[in-house]
Amino acid sequence: MTGNKNQNPHVSVDCVIFGYAEQQLKLLLIRRTLQLAKQDASDRFMALPGDLVLEDEDLNQAAKRVLKELTGLDNVFLEQFAAFGAPERVKKEKDKQWLQSVRENPEARVITVAYFSLIDAAACMLLPGSFSAQAVWIPIREVPELAFDHNEIFEHALNQLKRKIQLRPIGFELLPEKFTLSELQNLYEAILGRELDKRNFRRKMLRSGFVIPLEEKQQGVANKPAQFYQFNRQKYEELGEAYVNLRLEGDDDYFLN
Repeated sequence: MTGNKNQNPHVSVDCVIFGYAEQQLKLLLIRRTLQLAKQDASDRFMALPGDLVLEDEDLNQAAKRVLKELTGLDNVFLEQFAAFGAPERVKKEKDKQWLQSVRENPEARVITVAYFSLIDAAACMLLPGSFSAQAVWIPIREVPELAFDHNEIFEHALNQLKRKIQLRPIGFELLPEKFTLSELQNLYEAILGRELDKRNFRRKMLRSGFVIPLEEKQQGVANKPAQFYQFNRQKYEELGEAYVNLRLEGDDDYFLN
């Protein structure tokens, strides 16, 4: 992507992509390459996936392109949540070296618009991009020091996810089509970072109507097989913003307290 004249040198998108696996909430990161002396050198900083915006695409299209190129997925949950444009965004020497190796205007001040996405980690095959040597899932508690201001962007996205998951049933985007209530509770606990009362959680989930019981149960398990459920996406789409606004206007019957 070096020297692409179709890119706007001042506007980028960064994607905070969350996945869920092994009962852990994970973050998708890329390991950059430094193209120095016609050879790729290692870069100790990992980064959020992102790119400059093309002149013929809007911000949403750019974020979808980054997500598609890295995961092969489209039509997944993707939401814009903030913009970052501090003058000192580029202050680490490694970041400056990387920009010099991949961009025609490495000194240009870049404003980035951040998105967060929720995907089923098991449903995608990672495809590192042209300037990323590797793409990996990292548990959110093990996220290292990242490039640029990406730690700040990640923390902002995580706080946004914690808030929104208690207002809207967006957590289902991280699960496979069929799941047990225990798996659903484990997901919410992994995101919120705290234990939830089992009886209260199940009561609220079932009462919400967003989970549909299936006739199918687990197989090949040592304990009593649990029933499978699936997300009632039709109900959620029918309620839409009216459902969200009801909660934000002070109703104490939140989707999850």
